Formats: sequence, structure tokens, C-alpha cells
Amino acid sequence: MSTDYQQAREALGRRLRELRLAAPNGRLTGTQLAERCGWHKSKVSKLENGHTTPTPDDLRMWAGGTGQPETYDELLSRLRGFESHIRSWRRQLAAGHKPVQDALNAEYAKTRTFHAWQGAMIVGILQTPDYARSIFARYAELQQSPRDTEEAVQSRARRQEALYDSTKRFHIIMWEAALRALNCPPSVMAAQLDRLSGVIGLSTVELGIIPLSASLKIPPATAFWIYDDRKVIVENWHAELWIDDADSVATYLRTWKTLRESAVYGADAHNVINAARRALHVR
Repeated sequence: MSTDYQQAREALGRRLRELRLAAPNGRLTGTQLAERCGWHKSKVSKLENGHTTPTPDDLRMWAGGTGQPETYDELLSRLRGFESHIRSWRRQLAAGHKPVQDALNAEYAKTRTFHAWQGAMIVGILQTPDYARSIFARYAELQQSPRDTEEAVQSRARRQEALYDSTKRFHIIMWEAALRALNCPPSVMAAQLDRLSGVIGLSTVELGIIPLSASLKIPPATAFWIYDDRKVIVENWHAELWIDDADSVATYLRTWKTLRESAVYGADAHNVINAARRALHVR
């Protein structure tokens, strides 16, 4: 967990403690508040010490339980403030993958220039439905989230309409490892690689592939997406990071440009894709 996120969570915990101690009818013990809220007594301690992130319902119960319901909006604003930057998968996927895809669609709609780096799988906007289906199913199993695979695939497919919008530009780099990782059945991967070959001809897309044999200036680490020069989204196992401060965005763009120096394009990219396709031995 990031230091900034933990510090923000601890600050919220301190505010919760203040409210408990300043209850209008006299300070409450943690046990008393837990009883009012119908919680195990340890939950109050975990929230106040920043060991657990409260839900909006937790905050509503806290505000009401301490006799200060008018503080709920303030508490929710504090929570939203740090969750807008670190969005845990547990919370995002509570209703399945489709809402996450819909949120990304909204970001794509207001963005003109995209820069993406992906080293482990095919970039989402270039995925075939069958490939996306495999990815969503496996992540739903990992995150133990609701399985709304078909709805998520349809939402992602709608995002691909942006590839044919002449006002947008997509600058995408992938590692060759993403072309060879069998995150799906070989026949699905074969169709996916055929799709990639066709994308190279699109006027809105600049697709680069970094060969496994390429000399690298920096390690090909975590995947990220840059939306114009205003936002970066980075995926980790526990959360997505939504980064919007100018210095950090500039760092990611500089990282992308450094990775690009090792990428091949055009006919050379075709050759890397075709080699991965032949290695599947699928007709």
C-alpha cells in the first residue's frame, strides 16, 4: 500500500476518533460505539488506527452512532479524496467488471491522445472478444468478484469504436512476452495475433513491439496508460492507481518514451507478431 494512501487512511482514522470522543452526550468508548453500530468491538479500533478502509456505510453508521450525522458528508469527502487516486479492486469489482469498463470508456471519450505500455497481455482496446472473455474470467476468479463476463466484454468492445475516430491517436507499446503468454486457448491467441497484424494498418494507431531479444534501457515493469497529459492509470494486483499530478504524469511519459526506443514498428513489428503466431502451430 502506498505511503500517501496509508497516511490519508490514518488521518481519517484520527478524525473518526475525534468524533467518538466529542459525542454530544459524552465521550463514547470503542465498545459502546461498536454496540450502537452492531459491529465487533475490534472494528472501531481498526478504523481509528487506519488498519481498515471504511466503506461509505461505515462512515454513515459512525456519524450517526456518535450523534453527529451532519459530519457524514465531510467523512465521505475525505474517503473519496484518497480513493479517487487508489481504487482497490475489491471495491471496484464489487458489482463486477462492467462498471470498471464503463468508467474507462468515459475516460476514453474525453481523451484525444493515448500512450500505453503493456508487458504481460494484449492491451485491452486491441483485444478480441474471445481473448477479453478469457482475461475477465480469470481475473474474476482471482479477485473473487461477480462474474459478469459477457457484459464486461461488450463494454470493452464499445471502447474499440474509438480506434476509428480520426480525432484520436493511440500510441501503444507491448512486450513480445504479451504475444506469447497463453492467457487463453491457443486458437483464441492465434485469432488475437491476427487482429494485431490488422491493427498496424490503422491510421489512428501506432503499434510498437519490443522483441524479447531487444536491448532495454529500463526494465519492462508495470503496465500503464497515459490519457493526454492529464492522467495516468497504473494497474497493480490490489488496486488501480489514478495519478493526475503533473510531475508524475511527466515521469510516466518519459518512461514510455524510453521504452519506445527498444520497440520495432511496421514490417518489423509484423515479423515479431507473425513469429509468435507460427509458434502456436494453430491453422
